Amino acid sequence: MTESTEMYLISIALLRQHDQPVPLSTLAQRLTISPASANEMCRKLAERELIEYQPYKGVTLTPQGETIAQRVLFRRRLWEVFLVEKLGIGVEDSEEIACHLEHVTSDTLIERLALFLNYPPESPQHEPISYTQHIAATALAQSLTAFAVGQAGRITDIIADEAVKSFLQAQLIRPGTLLHVLAIAPDGVLLVAVGDQHLSLSPAIANHIVMERVDES
Repeated sequence: MTESTEMYLISIALLRQHDQPVPLSTLAQRLTISPASANEMCRKLAERELIEYQPYKGVTLTPQGETIAQRVLFRRRLWEVFLVEKLGIGVEDSEEIACHLEHVTSDTLIERLALFLNYPPESPQHEPISYTQHIAATALAQSLTAFAVGQAGRITDIIADEAVKSFLQAQLIRPGTLLHVLAIAPDGVLLVAVGDQHLSLSPAIANHIVMERVDES
C-alpha cells in the first residue's frame, strides 16, 4: 500500500459528512492536486475496490478502504500523543510529523508504542483512539505501572535489556508470574506480591513489565 493511496483513503474518511459521498473537487482541494488527478486516482482506487465512485456525486469508502483508513488514522493519533506528551512538540507540528510517520509504522512498532504510552484514550486533538480493531488481543496488555492498588495481572513479557531481565528473574519475576499490587507510594514505587514474597519496584523497573489483567473476584 503506497503512501499516496493511504492519503486518499484517510482524506475521504476525514472529509465525509453523514456518510454522504465526498465530491472530487473537495478531495482535490484537501490533497492540493488538480480535479483531473483526483478523478484519475479515484477511478484506480475504485477498480481495486477500495472506494465507490459515483459520477457527479463523489466517492465513499468500501469496507476494505474504511479498514485501511482507520488503521492509518489510529497510527497517526498514537504518534501525535507520543510527540506532544513525550517530546513536548506543539499540537500543530505533531500533526504534520505524525502524518509522515503513520505510513512507515509496522504493526509491531505500533503495538509497542501503544504499550509505551499506556493506551491513551484520545489524541491531543481529542479524537478517540480505539484499540480492539487495530491491535491483537494478545497485545492488549499494559505495563505494571498502569495497574492500581488491589489489581492483579499475569506477566506476558519483559521488555528490557539482559541486565534488567536478570535482576527481575532473580526476584522470580518472569513471564507467567502472577503479581498483585499491594500499594503505590507517592513517588510511584510499587509494592507487589509475588507468591508469599513482597517486593518494592521503582516505576522505571515496573514499566518494563508487561501484564494482562487477571480478575480474581
